[in-house]
Amino acid sequence: MGVPRGIALVLGVCALGLGACAVSQDQEVASGEQAAAQVNAQLPIVHDTLVNEYINMLGNRMAERTSRSDLPWHFYVVNAAEANAFALPGGFVYVNRGLIDLTHNESELAGAIGHEIGHVIERHSVKQSETQQGANLGIAAVCMLTNVCNSTLARAAIQVGGSAAFARNSRRDESQADSEAVVNTLRAGIDPRGVPTLFEELLKTRQQRPNVVDGWFTDHPLEESRIQHSERLIQAIDPSRLQGLDEDSPAYHAMKTELDALPAPRPAQSRNMPMTPVPDTETDTVYMP
Repeated sequence: MGVPRGIALVLGVCALGLGACAVSQDQEVASGEQAAAQVNAQLPIVHDTLVNEYINMLGNRMAERTSRSDLPWHFYVVNAAEANAFALPGGFVYVNRGLIDLTHNESELAGAIGHEIGHVIERHSVKQSETQQGANLGIAAVCMLTNVCNSTLARAAIQVGGSAAFARNSRRDESQADSEAVVNTLRAGIDPRGVPTLFEELLKTRQQRPNVVDGWFTDHPLEESRIQHSERLIQAIDPSRLQGLDEDSPAYHAMKTELDALPAPRPAQSRNMPMTPVPDTETDTVYMP
């Protein structure tokens, strides 16, 4: 069977700029833009003004204080029930509605977004794509955010395009992204203690509703040691710098109220369950020094 046109288009995205040779920032941004255009056409992106303004405000508040503030950063909310997130090269960050639902305050959501920003800063997906000789980022993101790759059709497409496995971040990449999350939130005046508390919520949810978070644990290996790592980073910060930081905001709760009023996302499905083929979809990850 031939690869469907939509998937075939995605297969060529990363080969344009993310081959075995070194990738310039212009190439990184161009490949990210092309992948994002395809992803946005295939994923159930939330098109709500209040939600989009808030997520971009929060994301840019951190991104503009990083070493890669010159990137054209874009932040999106995906109407999917899985608790997951993904970042494409060049500053395109996607956060699932299911992950936002698990957060209790702005600092926890900022920790998740700061983690994904960290992956972009460290160019993790670029480096992974280089080693995979152009494996497709678009398909990998779709697999991670929606579990669509359980379908036979999607698995066949992935075999053609390389492998989605490269998008599952290594423990080293995750540790770096966790470090970035602490640093990115702190620089933006947001309490970094939301990073370990979000991890704790993810672990708790895995005990109660594993189908909601199994994608996160597959793509972002998370153990107690990562919570301890982020807590050690925070303990090393001068206590005076932790005073007066933002933990929450009315804008965060207004965004969640608006999100709750929107049509419900597709229910989360276990990655071990067979799925009916659906249109392609996408996902990402973060770093801290």
